[in-house]
Amino acid sequence: MRLFRSLTLLVALVTTSTAFADDLYQVEMILVRQNAVPAIVSRAAPEDWSGGAQRLSPDNLRTPSLNGEVEKLTASSDYTVLLHKAWQQTLGEQPSKIALSDGAEQFGQFPIEGTLSLKLGRFIDVDADFWVNQIDANGLVTASERLKQESHTKNGQLNFLDNGHLGLLIKITSLTAPAPRPVPDEIPD
Repeated sequence: MRLFRSLTLLVALVTTSTAFADDLYQVEMILVRQNAVPAIVSRAAPEDWSGGAQRLSPDNLRTPSLNGEVEKLTASSDYTVLLHKAWQQTLGEQPSKIALSDGAEQFGQFPIEGTLSLKLGRFIDVDADFWVNQIDANGLVTASERLKQESHTKNGQLNFLDNGHLGLLIKITSLTAPAPRPVPDEIPD
């Protein structure tokens, strides 16, 4: 009986310690339009596009590291870089949803707006929902393009979420755990 109580206590301690183990991560994303693919215009972005998500604080913004990828994309006429941001945030087993926007706000809407929900598990779960809006002279959204994509990625891995005419490059790197080592070009004999 004593062994059973000790085992129960041990399981409770391990479960509790992993539940509170949120780690600090750097997130970097590049939203692109694939010019070779015809744009799919969807319904206009909703007024409550952020869905109550926490706005990205300017204090959490970081210097982007994927500038080489941005240069390659902009050098090609096949892509237009719409948004490039890097920030740090804590991630854990509960989803963390961040609201991102770019451009001048008009009546609560932005030319580029969306949410990114991240959750730690066996991999990092990514749920991206972005709107690229056309706003008229009166400040009203007249048309939108939408990227709605879910995916999984690994720590330190650059991942591409392909949504036809819009795509998202994302890299999520732990600031506390070492990034995985790159795979060698050749396997030594």
